[in-house]
Amino acid sequence: MIRSILLTVSLMASVIVFSQNLKTVSYQDGAQKLNGLVTSNAGKKLPGVLILPAWKGIDDEAKTAAAELEKQGYIAFVADIYGEGNIPADNTAAGKTAGYYKQNYEAYQKRISLALEQLKKNGAISNKIAVIGYCFGGTGALESARGSLPVVGVVSIHGSIGKDQTRKNGAISTKILVENPADDKGVTPEDYNNLVKEMNDGNADWQIITYAHSKHTFTDPKSPDYNEVMAKRAWNHTLMFLKEILK
Repeated sequence: MIRSILLTVSLMASVIVFSQNLKTVSYQDGAQKLNGLVTSNAGKKLPGVLILPAWKGIDDEAKTAAAELEKQGYIAFVADIYGEGNIPADNTAAGKTAGYYKQNYEAYQKRISLALEQLKKNGAISNKIAVIGYCFGGTGALESARGSLPVVGVVSIHGSIGKDQTRKNGAISTKILVENPADDKGVTPEDYNNLVKEMNDGNADWQIITYAHSKHTFTDPKSPDYNEVMAKRAWNHTLMFLKEILK
């Protein structure tokens, strides 16, 4: 318990430092202003990783991931999906707003595409870009693959993996890694099986890793679901996947 508390305090302190090294990048979707974040190595020609945050918008977990990816030699860009003035105040609002983009997946894909353009403008090599996403952002990572967005691979981290079954399965050229907590009540066996079928129908290069004794937000140190051992494993799996496809 003490170790976990100390780790959480350490991570929170690190986030404050890391955040100071992230630069705000403003961009537009029509009249809607969006405010993303880019790492301090922007402008260099490096592989890039787009980070899609969870359902409450840009948070500490996304910022920490960006800083850690910069250490690994990537330009990281944290996308603003909701836009200025639309950040959810609580879980109810987050569920409603995230639900809109899940249902209107083309709007979600468009916001992801706009963020990818900003990542490239900030130096990311256009044919060496991946997407990772947490929770709602994990859904977005899968939508990047479904929408054939110009990325090499995607990582869905405790994302909602279900898809409206009226949507047809299509070809998927993007490599996919799904990091699935075993005890995520938001993922049904039907969701899981449908995703496997979708990826197989699309002849995708895919992998699902399931983490034992892990609930939904198992990678977030601020969450009561946090599982330190499994979170570290998941991050190492993410880095291994990114190294394979981007370097």
